[in-house]
Amino acid sequence: MLISLHVKNLALIDETEVFFGKGLNILTGETGAGKSIIIGSIALALGAKAGSEMIRTGKEFALIELLFQPETQSQQEALSRLEIAPEEDGSVLVSRRIMSGRSVCKVNGETVTAKQLKELAGELLDLYGQHEHQTLLQKKKHMEILDDYAGEALLGIKRELQTEYMHYKKLFSEWNEAQSDNGSRQREISLAEFECNEIEAASLQIGEDETVENDYRRMSNGRKLMETVSSVSSLMENENSGVADAVGRALRELHGIAQYDKEAGQLAEQLQEIEELLHDFGRELSSYQESLEFDEQTFRETEDRLNEINRLKTKYGNTIEEILLYAKKQREMVERLADFDAYMERLQQELSKSEQQVTELCKHISELRTKAATELAQQMTAALHDLNFLDVKFEIRVEPDETAKSAEGYDHVGFYISTNPGEPLRPLENVASGGELSRIMLGLKTVMAQRDQTATLIFDEIDTGISGKTAWQVSKKLAVLGRNHQVLCITHLPQIAAMADSHFKIEKNVYDNQTVTEIRLLDDDESTRELARLLGGDALTDAAIANAREMKELAADTKQY
Repeated sequence: MLISLHVKNLALIDETEVFFGKGLNILTGETGAGKSIIIGSIALALGAKAGSEMIRTGKEFALIELLFQPETQSQQEALSRLEIAPEEDGSVLVSRRIMSGRSVCKVNGETVTAKQLKELAGELLDLYGQHEHQTLLQKKKHMEILDDYAGEALLGIKRELQTEYMHYKKLFSEWNEAQSDNGSRQREISLAEFECNEIEAASLQIGEDETVENDYRRMSNGRKLMETVSSVSSLMENENSGVADAVGRALRELHGIAQYDKEAGQLAEQLQEIEELLHDFGRELSSYQESLEFDEQTFRETEDRLNEINRLKTKYGNTIEEILLYAKKQREMVERLADFDAYMERLQQELSKSEQQVTELCKHISELRTKAATELAQQMTAALHDLNFLDVKFEIRVEPDETAKSAEGYDHVGFYISTNPGEPLRPLENVASGGELSRIMLGLKTVMAQRDQTATLIFDEIDTGISGKTAWQVSKKLAVLGRNHQVLCITHLPQIAAMADSHFKIEKNVYDNQTVTEIRLLDDDESTRELARLLGGDALTDAAIANAREMKELAADTKQY
């Protein structure tokens, strides 16, 4: 349930905090006092669109905090699924700070995404806005309501259908494309075969491009390489300045004195290593010099091979691996198109199988909807009787249409109602008035709440278009609903306000030339006076107060049953 609401710097609210109770919480106040701001702040905290114009004039931010005490298993599971850890006492604090250009949402101090907040909000409460009853005029809303009522049994099958329907659409698209012009198919085959033959004729080897490019670079600079290597060789072998000879003579001299001094012997050993390195270098230099000898034909062949590789790269891929992969895919396409009849037959079989599975799932969903429609219509009829629809007939029609398969099934769902004896059932959108739609929506909310065990229900002016006896019946329905749920309801009608388990008044006051909206819990005497105001206006006569007291007593007696 919703424990408390804390609002700061929002519209006309400077700062206010209210603690709600169990059962039926009624909110009343003068027109324009800011009742909808209070309820709207709850929606804002749970992710509704918020603009910077909602921040109180002169303030840098607005803050809304909601404190919940999760009570149902589904709420606990939602917290676990969203990885939200409750406080030590099990409570959950949802907060939203609205600033110019952005807002920050947190749950128990942890920042959450809009998607997470939306999912959590759906578990914590159900908020019925002032104009939500108008959605009952939309056919698609009827199917949504019925599917929600049918519950997980239907939703699980719908998930299967959505997966299979996507597979069916993919196969259908592939089949459609395959029906293209035969001449176009032949051109595709010819082009693909040419490309495959061209790549295969090149006999490419992975890594070959690097080797050939290196050989070409070496051959292109062969003259410079040969001249440099020859010069180095001459320097090494020149009799007058040959390095190896000079080192050899120096080594013999050192060996001659090594017997006289230990350090001289160590120098001779170092020079011995140098001499051996020079001999090794000489052999490797000679081998490298021999490798530089190549003829013009070898160079041209290397150049041609490199050009061929680069040409194929330009057409089919940046690397030899990509070129070979392209050839593989083209060969597979050639084989598939060449064996087109067999390919089409296989595709047709897969398409027919998928279509059959889609049809079977649609049929299963339709059966579940039909069963749920009968149950929901019976419960709605009973609920509408309680809401002063004395001779009402309510029916939910599920009409299968195999030509209208989709990821939602193939049904057309419609709500039909007759509110007067002798009148035929007609589509809800063609019959109901605004006040009737409000009561029908209340009936739906009542039935759905009892089924899914929503803990907190919020109604913003559910009394639109009703009065008198009908208002009393609505108040009794809200009282019954409040036995197993927490209900918050804004109302202008004394019949509904009289049923309050907790009665709050929303007022607009002026402090230091600034208008401020406030909310406070009324005691029994204050609640009676507020009812008297709703009954007779601002002039609180003794008769109005007596009438209000009598109405509260009647409401108390009614709630005993």
